[in-house]
Amino acid sequence: MKVDLEYGRHGLSLNLPDDLDVTIIRKRTLTPIVDEAAAVRQALASPVGCAPLRDLAQGCKSACILICDITRPVPNHLFLQPLIRILLDAGLQAHNITVLVATGLHRPNEGAELDALVNDPWVMQTVTVANHFARDADAHVDLGLTPTRGTPVKLDRRFVDADLRIATGLIEPHFMAGYSGGRKVVAPGIAHEETIRTFHSARYMEDPLATQCNLQGNPLHEEQLQIIAMLGDVYALNTVIDDHRKLVFVNFGEVIESHLQAVGYAHKASTVEVDRRFRTVVTSAAGYPLDRTYYQTVKGMVTPMQILDTPSDLIVASDCSEGVGSDAFRASQQRLLDQGSDRFLQGILRKALADVDEWQTQMQLKPMRVSRIHLYSAGLRGADRTLTGVNMIDSIEDAVMRSVERHGDRAVAVIPEGPYVIPRYVSRPH
Repeated sequence: MKVDLEYGRHGLSLNLPDDLDVTIIRKRTLTPIVDEAAAVRQALASPVGCAPLRDLAQGCKSACILICDITRPVPNHLFLQPLIRILLDAGLQAHNITVLVATGLHRPNEGAELDALVNDPWVMQTVTVANHFARDADAHVDLGLTPTRGTPVKLDRRFVDADLRIATGLIEPHFMAGYSGGRKVVAPGIAHEETIRTFHSARYMEDPLATQCNLQGNPLHEEQLQIIAMLGDVYALNTVIDDHRKLVFVNFGEVIESHLQAVGYAHKASTVEVDRRFRTVVTSAAGYPLDRTYYQTVKGMVTPMQILDTPSDLIVASDCSEGVGSDAFRASQQRLLDQGSDRFLQGILRKALADVDEWQTQMQLKPMRVSRIHLYSAGLRGADRTLTGVNMIDSIEDAVMRSVERHGDRAVAVIPEGPYVIPRYVSRPH
């Protein structure tokens, strides 16, 4: 049996023996929108929970539009120009419109990479396009503390001070915040380092409700809602894409209400009920651009946890063309190797503020508790392979067969799209 995994820019073919009992887990087939431009225009003209954009823009002197960074395959080329043209037609001056890349604590996107991210020369030439820098204290406005959990709320001044605030993004399962997009593009997207590090502290990350596809009781989501309430009016343009990166859903509206509508659509597409657990699971890190680093690869390890039996082998394919990730993440991974899982976890549980990027190491511990993790990656070399803390492999097929023999179970689950598909175990009567 041949199965194509999302891997890097070009994919990876997996060839498995025909006598294995293979279950391929894909999200539901979605119908691409034929006229994408018309769909965007309709969304802007018929919003969710607010007036049309042309009316919202009347009388505004400035606007700030948030976009996700290069790690998300958001179809910016479909909606940025229509958004900006409406603002210009409403009387805003081009120099008072800013497109702000919501980097969080990721590195900035600059040069040719920024051009590719925006994917529209007219936008680049017409308005200001800039990156958010979470460590620049003077670039943020302190809005105080959230009322429930006391998260310090410091947000990029360019967004806070804008007369019209719009977040754009992709709605997809997120392994901590439930779903990406909407309120998440604001915080942590354009938040100060202190806000982000509070969000990613162990007291949030270890909460069992801080997981993919769950908003109910999710502490991260609840804090994000409170931050939006503290900030004031925010609007959002939300997109959902299929496995070929084609637009299947778009809406515009008040940030919370429109996000929930988009989540309702994405949830039906992304969650897949599975009536058994597996001792051998093959998945990916969703291919380019998400699998450019090992840091992002951890998402592909966490999302299939509901269908992992104990003991089991989780086999992950991720290109990691840019290596392990940031220096901070590398340091966190080294601490995991030096201290071991238990000491590492106990150390971070005592912190009010997480060290930068150590939250991803913490998330890696979750699947490691129930499964042996194997990684296939052409992009990792030398000591970086050791730094992952997982078993590096040179052949997915060989790893599958070793797992099958080890467990005496020929059932294998394959998730070609990795973290973009959320398998949920549902016990069914036999």
